Amino acid sequence: MAVLAASGALTVTFVTSGGRGTADAATELNQFVPIESVRPDAPPPKVGAKGAKGRFVVDCGTNGNGKFSPDNPVAQPGIKNGAEHVHDFVGNLAITANSSNADLDASGTTCRNGDKSSYFWPVVRIDKSVRSSADTRRALAATTPTVVCPSVRDRLPAVPMGAWNSVRAGLRSLDLATAWANDRMAASKGRIDARANESLLASLRTRRARLIRALSDSIAAAGGGRTAGMVSLVECDVDYDGMHAAMRHTAAEVKAKLAATPQVQCPAVRDKLPAVPAQALDEVNRNLADLDRQLSEANERLVTSRGQGGPDFVANAVLGPLKAKRVAVLDRIATAIARRGDRPQGLEALAPCTVSGQNSGGPNSDAPKALPDPQGPNLELPNNTGGIVRPAAVLIEYRGNATSKVVPMPKFLRALTGDAKPTSRGPANARAAWTCSGFADRLSDRYPICPAGSKVQRVHDFPGCWDGKNIDSANHRSHVAFADKTTGACPANFVAIPQLRVTISYAIPRDVQVRGQYALDSFPEEDHNPFSDHDDFVNVNAARTMQRIAACINTGRVCGGR
Repeated sequence: MAVLAASGALTVTFVTSGGRGTADAATELNQFVPIESVRPDAPPPKVGAKGAKGRFVVDCGTNGNGKFSPDNPVAQPGIKNGAEHVHDFVGNLAITANSSNADLDASGTTCRNGDKSSYFWPVVRIDKSVRSSADTRRALAATTPTVVCPSVRDRLPAVPMGAWNSVRAGLRSLDLATAWANDRMAASKGRIDARANESLLASLRTRRARLIRALSDSIAAAGGGRTAGMVSLVECDVDYDGMHAAMRHTAAEVKAKLAATPQVQCPAVRDKLPAVPAQALDEVNRNLADLDRQLSEANERLVTSRGQGGPDFVANAVLGPLKAKRVAVLDRIATAIARRGDRPQGLEALAPCTVSGQNSGGPNSDAPKALPDPQGPNLELPNNTGGIVRPAAVLIEYRGNATSKVVPMPKFLRALTGDAKPTSRGPANARAAWTCSGFADRLSDRYPICPAGSKVQRVHDFPGCWDGKNIDSANHRSHVAFADKTTGACPANFVAIPQLRVTISYAIPRDVQVRGQYALDSFPEEDHNPFSDHDDFVNVNAARTMQRIAACINTGRVCGGR
């Protein structure tokens, strides 16, 4: 776990690498606490006469279909396996790190009321093996951290001829900004400096925001229209993935690969296109959207058909039809461009796709390096080992505000709560989330040991205030805010929205709790720090459904459940 020393420097104290046993019990058990020893939290603000005290409940199941993934489409869009740990997903069936809003809107869902929103959080595992925390310290000593950034090339629309040179120059500048950041990260080999990391990322964020805005402006000025969603690609992160290579793997970790939920990987097309004549822009962009939709449908098919057919099922039922569709769309793109210019050559080579773990081709200079796929029947990653504990229950509820009525959330709003990296980025955004059933007023930043008959719980409260304009922001946080803890009021220039709470319950045997043998999946540098717990959300509720949610809350009712 990371603690903040009085000097302000970050001191890193590591717990064990997944397994918890008698060898290091004194140290490991410091990460666990009997829930009876946790002080009750301050009571929430009372709902005033102008407030909204209703509640809307959504049933999206407990991930019974087994949609697991190390993607984080909110905090790390465009980065495959970017979380370096496995998430439970409920709700939206198609979502991956590369999903567009249109893809999400076309998806199926596990939610009984048709809510297509995506809700996801790190899995919990039970690992009874004994391993020394020295493995983690040794791995860190050999690791040079890097920055990892979403690829912008892969998400650009068709580039008009008039913007071609400026867009190429802007992309080169993005590459140079990443190289600049990595040059500075080299000084942090073998150590974690959260203050330096956050300072560097803030500087890089400013550079990338300016460059990405300029790209969008150039495309719009040349007749290509305003690009949507580019702000989501601004934020980069610090990556300690090199620690994986130095970790000692258990026998379970070296079993044959099995992707968490296999994903279809297709070669990038956008960065392979030439400058597009103005008359062909709309047609090319429609076809690029078709490619996105086809990929999303294929990934949803992998989720809904899991376990069906024989060894050739995916090739025959998913990849084969997808290739045929892509051949047709790529031909339409080439034909549209050829009507007003030279026909692009070789696009047909981009039609074949593969499944997770295979090389799909088309690497880009600004695309992050491939991170490892989960392995074996327990979907393990280095340092994230043991059997996944499936939730006994997941309660999703939208709640009100103590001082004002709520307005509907905008569709495609992104939000997150907690921080997956309090060690490497500082604890400012981390939130205590752990408790036991029957002790809802006691949230801890340590793993709870619950009394007999009580379930281990994680309570994730999302921000309940919105800036009224944006569905995302450069750091994925500043467009939303938490209400004041004392008054319940939103900050100035923010409005109250339905405040999302996700409560996840686990039936973990009490002897496992007492022995410290369960833990959260985490980034390698966090080493299962319970304070790194987090939860992410994309609102894909239909506008009418979100209006019903707000009306229910504002009239003080309890609604939903189906």
